[in-house]
Amino acid sequence: MRPMVSVIVPMYNAAAYIVEALESVLESTYRPIEVVVVDDGSTDDSLEEAKAYAKGHKEIRVLTQQNAGVSAARNHAIREAKGEYILPLDADDKIGRTYIEHAVEAMKDTVRIVGCRAEFFGAKTGEWRLPAFSHELLARKNMIHVSSLFRKEDWQRVGGFCEKDIYREDWDFWLSLMELGGEYVRLDEIGLYYRVQAGSRRAKAKLQKRAIVDAINQRHPAYMERYLGGPLHYHRSWSRFLNRFRSVRQVGVFDRWTEGEVIDARRNILRVTEGVVVKQFRTPTLWRGIWYGWFGRSKARRSYEYAMRMEGLTPAPIAYREVRVCGVLRESWYACKQSECPYTFINLIAQPDFPNREQILRAIGRFTAELRRRGIWHPDYSQGNILFNEDGSHIEVIDLNRIRWRKHVHGYPFKRLERIGEEGLRYLKEGYEQV
Repeated sequence: MRPMVSVIVPMYNAAAYIVEALESVLESTYRPIEVVVVDDGSTDDSLEEAKAYAKGHKEIRVLTQQNAGVSAARNHAIREAKGEYILPLDADDKIGRTYIEHAVEAMKDTVRIVGCRAEFFGAKTGEWRLPAFSHELLARKNMIHVSSLFRKEDWQRVGGFCEKDIYREDWDFWLSLMELGGEYVRLDEIGLYYRVQAGSRRAKAKLQKRAIVDAINQRHPAYMERYLGGPLHYHRSWSRFLNRFRSVRQVGVFDRWTEGEVIDARRNILRVTEGVVVKQFRTPTLWRGIWYGWFGRSKARRSYEYAMRMEGLTPAPIAYREVRVCGVLRESWYACKQSECPYTFINLIAQPDFPNREQILRAIGRFTAELRRRGIWHPDYSQGNILFNEDGSHIEVIDLNRIRWRKHVHGYPFKRLERIGEEGLRYLKEGYEQV
């Protein structure tokens, strides 16, 4: 028995075209197929047109959702799909009669994606001249159109289409699939008829070049490293050449520098992924990049080295990474274990009735004295950088890159904590003086 193919059709304000698209699918020589249409909150008669046409065709299901974008609509349709293979089709495009049949025949064990030649119609005509596939070229630009066949199982493995508004979400998705390994096959037949309209998403995406490049680098760093020798550059065709002048230094074992939930992006970017906090320092100015690259130590390196010296006083360091171009520092990251201390000094300022407040303040005072005993001068010893647990039995300090070691640290280092009030400062000093 032949495997079922699910043709998924995201639809937004395509009332004038949806029936034509659906007719092209039903004319396919391949069976079994199903068509899953997801209306993405259209404001025209798209939903009514699709439902009316589906009444006479049992192979078509029509679903709807609030407007969430084409990627969310595709993912919704694929979740509902019953087929082993998935073929996306935009609601204003058409497919050829034999395309699905030949694509399924080409889908061997070593093949990950099957595409075809394509032809424009509408505001533009003629064949869509897609370049020959290579991994290096896919790292720089997309040459796989969205109406290509893939396995639903692979869609699940990579987490589906990215639902962030990154444009070129199909390029991002193909990169994710190719990272699994396997081949891309392009059939030597016109299987897709791509409608070109004025103001289409494809044309608008050209205006988002920098955002697209940034998103691709963030989501596929290993692929870029493997096939371009480093990140994709805004001048994409120059990427491999420019990366020849790029060097990477890493100390410690870690490889998920751009992954995880962003928890702060005000100055530097902080991410959390599986119990690890990654701090990506902002790109330095040219002169600072020269200094850090040739003469000084980067903030990431200092953070790592200082954390190694401060065992027990700060979250355990894991690794740091530096990227230089022609010796000039351009990027740097520092990774450490996520602290088990859920609170910061800010909690004590904001909540005068915080449980165990006096006990915790005295413990922070003793911790500060321990810093002094070790000769640690921390110029960023402020409210957001002091962490503690429920009873103050464990305290840590973060934001280490400006720390200095001195033979003698004088005075009470509580100047940046004065918002705690006079009573709070008194408890801090009592703890400090106990040591």
